[in-house]
Amino acid sequence: MGNIKLRGALCALMTGVCWGFSGTVGQYLFTEKGVDRGWLTIVRLFGAGVVLLAYAALRCRGELFTVWKNKRDALRLVAFSVLGLMSCQYTYLAAISYSNAGTATALQYLGQAMIMAVVCIRARRLPTLREGTALLLAMSGVFLLATHGRLDTLVLSPQALLWGLLAALALTLYTLLPGDLLKRYSAPVCTGFGMFIGGIALFLITRGWTLTQPLDAVVVLGAAEIAIVGTALAFTLYLRAIADIGSVNASLLICTEVLFAVLCTAVWLKTHFAVEDVVGIALIVVMAVLLALPEKEKKN
Repeated sequence: MGNIKLRGALCALMTGVCWGFSGTVGQYLFTEKGVDRGWLTIVRLFGAGVVLLAYAALRCRGELFTVWKNKRDALRLVAFSVLGLMSCQYTYLAAISYSNAGTATALQYLGQAMIMAVVCIRARRLPTLREGTALLLAMSGVFLLATHGRLDTLVLSPQALLWGLLAALALTLYTLLPGDLLKRYSAPVCTGFGMFIGGIALFLITRGWTLTQPLDAVVVLGAAEIAIVGTALAFTLYLRAIADIGSVNASLLICTEVLFAVLCTAVWLKTHFAVEDVVGIALIVVMAVLLALPEKEKKN
C-alpha cells in the first residue's frame, strides 16, 4: 500500500514537472524561434491525440468507438473538444507568448476559482469561508501580477492579461463540459478524440494550410516534447496518480506545475520576476491548494 501511494505521489509531481517544463519550452520556441502559437497548438493537439488514441487502442480496444454510437454523447465530446480542449491549449500558449510560462500558468489556475463560482451559482449558495478566502487570494494575486500593487500602472501587457484570463475560462469549460462522459467512457478515449478533433477544428479555424513555420532540429524536438511529454505522458501520469492517491491529493501535488514553471523560466530563460510577481503567483497557488482541499463534513 505504501509503495502504491509513493508511486501516485511521484506520478503527480512528475505531472506538474512535465506541464511546467513544456510551458517553458513553449516560451523558448516563441521568443527564440519565432514559432507561431497556432501552429504549435495544432501540432500539440494532433500529436497528443494520436499518441493517446494509440494507447487507448491497445488498452481499451472494445470501447474505442463506443462513444460515437450515442448521438448525445458524441455531440458532447465534440463540444468538449472545441470549447474545452482546443480553447484551453490555444489560450494557454497565447498567454505564454505575451508573458512567460510562470505567469501564464498562474493565471490559468484562476480557472479553479471560476469553477468554484459556477458550483456556488448552481447550488444557489454563498461561498464558504474557505472559498471566499480563496477568491480573495485569487483577486489579490491577479492584482499584483497585473499592477505590482499600483493603481496607476499596468505592468502586465493587456494582451497577456486577456489571454491569461481566457485560459482560466477555458480551463473552466474544459473541466465542466465533459459532464459524466468520463464516468461512462475511458479517459484516454475521451481525451484522445478530444485532442484530435480539437486539432482539426483549430486547423480549419486558423486556416492551418496557410501557416508557414521554418523547421529545424530545435523546433521539431521542442514541439515533440510539448505534444508527447508535456501532454500525452503528463496526462497518463496524472491518471495513474488519481488511481493511486485520489483526485484530491493528486490535485494538490500538481500545483507544483506553477512553481516549476517559474523556476524553470527564471533559471533557463533568465526571465526576471519582481517580488510582486512572486507574491502574486504564490497567492494564486495558495488559492488552488485551498480549493483542492476537501470540505470537512459537518456534524449534526
